[in-house]
Amino acid sequence: MSLDNTDPSTLSRYNSDDIDDIRLSLSFDRLRRFVLKTMKIPIAIVLALLAILTFSSAQQSREVADIVFKNGKIYTVDDTNPTVQAVAVKGDRIIYVGTNSGVQNFVRRTTRVVDLSGKTMLPGLTDSHCHLPGVGFREMTLNLEGVQSLDDFLAKVKMRVNQAKTGEWITGRGWIETFWKPPVFPTRWDLDKVAPNNPVILTRADGHALAANSAALKIAAIDRDTSNPFGGEISKTREGEPNGMLLDAAQGLVRRHVPATSPEEVERAIILGVKRSIKLGWTEIQDAGGTYADVALYQKLYDEGKIRLRVYKAVHGPGPEAEKLLYGGAIVGAYGDRFTVRAIKVVSDGALGSRGAALLAPYVDAPDTSGFLRVKEAELKPMLEMALKNGIQVETHAIGDLANRFVLDAYESAMKAVPPATRKIDEPRWRIEHSQIVNPTDIARFAKLGVIPSMQPSHAIGDLHFAPSRLGMDRLKGAYAWQSFIKTGVVVPGGSDAPVERGEPMIEFYAAVARKDQKGFSGAGWHPEEAVTREQALRMFTIWPAYAGFQEKLRGSIEVGKLADFTVLSADIMKIPEMEILQTRCEMTVIGGEVVHEAGKP
Repeated sequence: MSLDNTDPSTLSRYNSDDIDDIRLSLSFDRLRRFVLKTMKIPIAIVLALLAILTFSSAQQSREVADIVFKNGKIYTVDDTNPTVQAVAVKGDRIIYVGTNSGVQNFVRRTTRVVDLSGKTMLPGLTDSHCHLPGVGFREMTLNLEGVQSLDDFLAKVKMRVNQAKTGEWITGRGWIETFWKPPVFPTRWDLDKVAPNNPVILTRADGHALAANSAALKIAAIDRDTSNPFGGEISKTREGEPNGMLLDAAQGLVRRHVPATSPEEVERAIILGVKRSIKLGWTEIQDAGGTYADVALYQKLYDEGKIRLRVYKAVHGPGPEAEKLLYGGAIVGAYGDRFTVRAIKVVSDGALGSRGAALLAPYVDAPDTSGFLRVKEAELKPMLEMALKNGIQVETHAIGDLANRFVLDAYESAMKAVPPATRKIDEPRWRIEHSQIVNPTDIARFAKLGVIPSMQPSHAIGDLHFAPSRLGMDRLKGAYAWQSFIKTGVVVPGGSDAPVERGEPMIEFYAAVARKDQKGFSGAGWHPEEAVTREQALRMFTIWPAYAGFQEKLRGSIEVGKLADFTVLSADIMKIPEMEILQTRCEMTVIGGEVVHEAGKP
């Protein structure tokens, strides 16, 4: 029997899936009859052929895709198969990667077929350093991003004050003075002009400093006699009066008086952060720091089906949150590989912009300070050693060259005290978050120790406008040194540090490959040789964050068997001119085979 000679009216009774099954059955029947007639073939070969065909038949009948993507420019980040046209997905896993014609073998009447129409598809993008609740809170409080002058800054504050009750706290975030003329921090007296009767605290974009007015300082009992806390600084005038700027740990002196946010507010912030991240094309956020109260909220939201985004969560340490993780154990791959808690976030210094980053030599524009460390070695050492014994990852914020050396020394000491044979995980994949200003002699130590520099490209194109004045030209040789790190053999996962930066993947990708600001400017000391290739940049937001999160066998590339996380873009960022990367938009976000965002749809 042959379907080719069958009356078309007979075939019309069957759909395409039925006809495929009939063809397969006929093929099997023909082979069986051939074997019976051909007695010269050894029985072992006959049985093998029958077994192969039987297995193939079972596989084809079982491997029916739930969703197929075709006609795309698909970059897989798989060196053996770097670009393809089509991908098939069953459940939350990839079952086929290849051509448009090949993917048709997985299409049945129940399969959703997405025609990419030439759009670019990437492995689902990962933000390797983000503060997810902070992204939401940025939208919920006074957002001071993009304010271009002190006058504009004060005008926005006055508008919020006019909407508030007398005595009500005014809080906000996002200002940065880099492009103000002159580029100076706001003072308590500036704020007093627009808010004489309301306590005000407004956090700088980096989160490491705030400006407070006189009412807020009075409530916190901060005056000329108040000493600096460890790991912080109360900025003062030459006469010794607090000027309203509180750096790092000093922020806590006033923050403790601000009414606490409720769990409901934090929950709302998380949901807002999740929605924004998915819309931008992020499929996983590595959430740098937090508490077990945050963990409980995430679990609640996953239980309620309100989060589709993958979250790799860290908790703060040293302290009780870290101890709970160390002794209670990690959470790995909960909610269908969507939620993991296995890292401790340490903060070793402040930020460069607010001059809290710990430097080996004084600031050029403030020679009376070299910044400061925010963690004590005596507190860090036992935590690090216990983390090695219990298989817990450590990720430490370090901006200045002193801070980076301090952390490398602490990591190295712990690794010597706890050799691989006594660790739960031989290669702990500890990280240094930011790794911004590193003495060139320390760069090779990262690879030697197996330490991962987790970096945020957008920091460079913002900071390099003022970094020369803070550091001088010589220290910029080890600043934002992405290519130098990569050449030593380490992976460099890329992140955004939102809400410190905008948190947009296209800004981060552009910054990594262009090393210019968003207007195309590059100045003296920007070291364009530290820019990365587009292939390296793609790895920075896909497979390298996956490795940094112990997930490289699960996600980070488009390969059969891996999780079906994809980001679909409006343009081919691997080929278009640099400036056009900034105009590229996310068309679709897919997490675990589920389309969780589609441009133009609610």
